[in-house]
Amino acid sequence: MRVVVAPDSYKGSVSAIGVAAALERGVLKIFPAAEVCKIPIADGGEGTVEAMVAATGGQLMSARVTGPLGEALTAHWGILGDGATAVIEMAAASGLPLVPQEKRDPRITTTYGTGELIKAALDAGLSRIIIGIGGSATNDGGTGMAKALGAKFLSQEGTELPPGGGSLKNLTRIDMTGLDARLQKTEITVACDVDNPLCGPRGASAVFGPQKGATPEMVQELDAALLHFAQCAKEATGREVAGLAGAGAAGGLGAGLMLFTPAKLKPGVEIVLDAVNFAEIVKTAAFVITGEGRTDFQTAYGKAPVGVAKVAKQFNAPVFCISGGLGEGADDVLAQGIDATMSICSRPLSLEECMKDGALLIEEAATRLCRIQRVKVNL
Repeated sequence: MRVVVAPDSYKGSVSAIGVAAALERGVLKIFPAAEVCKIPIADGGEGTVEAMVAATGGQLMSARVTGPLGEALTAHWGILGDGATAVIEMAAASGLPLVPQEKRDPRITTTYGTGELIKAALDAGLSRIIIGIGGSATNDGGTGMAKALGAKFLSQEGTELPPGGGSLKNLTRIDMTGLDARLQKTEITVACDVDNPLCGPRGASAVFGPQKGATPEMVQELDAALLHFAQCAKEATGREVAGLAGAGAAGGLGAGLMLFTPAKLKPGVEIVLDAVNFAEIVKTAAFVITGEGRTDFQTAYGKAPVGVAKVAKQFNAPVFCISGGLGEGADDVLAQGIDATMSICSRPLSLEECMKDGALLIEEAATRLCRIQRVKVNL
């Protein structure tokens, strides 16, 4: 009997790899002869590199890059098991956790390090790049990324603008003559799970700026700067991307990738499942266990467990979701291919206890689920 376990991470508690291992232990307690296929997954945010490298038998790489405040740091990226595909998390180089709370100012943070990770993948001779763009500290429209790859963003005086989205109000001309020519020969897929445009009430600055340290005044300043950037970019590239879904992702990095590279944006979980050939793995499964830290109404809008279920249902495989907690609207996933949900909490527990003992609680929940499945099998 084949059982597929394909969980996302329980953020702050257990990685996707750790969740998959705990689920396997729980399954084998009841079905010791089962073939358990562990496919840790992610949706393009934190943990995407680790999950995809583990699922494909790839390798982790590292590079010295520029952090969001201009500091040097070591960021990890990966090469998938096919040997031809790089996987990058922009958060590893330009993420919000890299900026101390008291220093958060999206007017000055840069995506330059993300561009350096892309360059590292190009230097490694890889023909495909997957980029997860969740968790950014930036609001620079991807200009830092493009600078690292050879573009220049110039003021009226012809000098290069300083890093950050705040300086884009002074942008006069974009020089793309030095942009890395290898980009046009590379297939770039961006894991993006938001549909925000670049500017306006639902744009990068208004929706995501405050969590990065922007005051209401900064939001207005940054939004105006990104609108000006979009106008200059249209003149330079002939492309109008500001209103496209996902352009506002990661402080406008979505727009920057579409402007300066041949990138295509796609839901993160779809990218991950395609990369690991999940359909081939799940087609002979007796049942599938997925999960995440918290399942609620948001999960039904395409988060990792629903992505798993949609593929599994092509082969009529039962799908169960074991989560750290079940919130309001959790039952919405039952209309999206998930057959049943379960919390890891079998008794009253504090959040701290759940976080500390996450792996054990996941294992115990998998065991409870499999006991029920064993009754079904014996019937």
